[in-house]
Amino acid sequence: MSVATKLRSPVCEPRAILGPGGNRVRVSEDLKRKNEGMKKPQRPPRKPVSEMPETAVRNNVSVDSSCSSDSSSSGSLAKTVSSRRTVRRNGLRPRPVKVVPDGVEVGAVSPKLSGPPKRCDWITPNSDPVYTSFHDEEWGIPVYDDRKLFELLVFSQALAELSWPAILNKRDIFRKLLDNFDPSSVAQFTEKKLLSLKVNGVLLLSETKLRAIVENAKQVLKVQQEFGSFNNYCWSFVNHKPLRNGYRYARQVPVKSPKAEVISKDLMQRGFRCVGPTVIYSFMQVAGIVNDHLLACFRYQECSTVNATKDSKPKIEDTERLIEAVEKTRLS
Repeated sequence: MSVATKLRSPVCEPRAILGPGGNRVRVSEDLKRKNEGMKKPQRPPRKPVSEMPETAVRNNVSVDSSCSSDSSSSGSLAKTVSSRRTVRRNGLRPRPVKVVPDGVEVGAVSPKLSGPPKRCDWITPNSDPVYTSFHDEEWGIPVYDDRKLFELLVFSQALAELSWPAILNKRDIFRKLLDNFDPSSVAQFTEKKLLSLKVNGVLLLSETKLRAIVENAKQVLKVQQEFGSFNNYCWSFVNHKPLRNGYRYARQVPVKSPKAEVISKDLMQRGFRCVGPTVIYSFMQVAGIVNDHLLACFRYQECSTVNATKDSKPKIEDTERLIEAVEKTRLS
């Protein structure tokens, strides 16, 4: 063997080539062809929304997610997805959504019920309906009629023996026996007439109170001659303008006031009877001379906005005479 033959390198097979994924031999052509045969077949192209069947649109059926998003932009398609297709998340069932029809206001679906009006604390659900109506319609309203003022003065005196509900339930009897509270008529009552003012055999009030009513009727006639009306006399003490206290709680409402003490003293100087400061303050409250409805009561603002009638305006000379009389009372 020659040297050339010895140095001739043996014939070797070609080396494998590294693929891009690492030290892996490239897959043979047969394996490639096998994998290509196992590929997932492609889906047919989707139809556009315009080519969808009309029945699917009318029945609110979504073909797929893209079609559902397209349908939300169309007024003829469904507004919400069916609850059966809703997927639970975190193990909780989603809360149903209340759909309000178009054109209906939310307030009309669930209207807010308003409760009873707020009244003064001394009016409760168990109060006599007559007393409640009296609070809502009369108590605290400014009064400018002489007969009405005389009636309220009598009722304020009767509070020493009767309650407001008892007085109101007998109001028609009071008016009948006292000639509708006409001062000129009551002033003519005799002792016999006075003792005949009975209800079921019982005097309407005590003899002391009945005699005081007759005497006060006589004094009202004198006040009318001096001041033109009992109305002018009563309202002149507050400059013909109701007083407003604005209390928040019933315990703050007093039983008398300095103004009531002044009026009481002047009335007693004139010959009125049973007209202490407590009686006069009750009279001021019920006649609207002072507004003692609580601030939270719905009647507080209503009574504050009531204005005096034109014929109730006082004369200047009447006011001057009243001021002089009050000054004399203070000095005495």
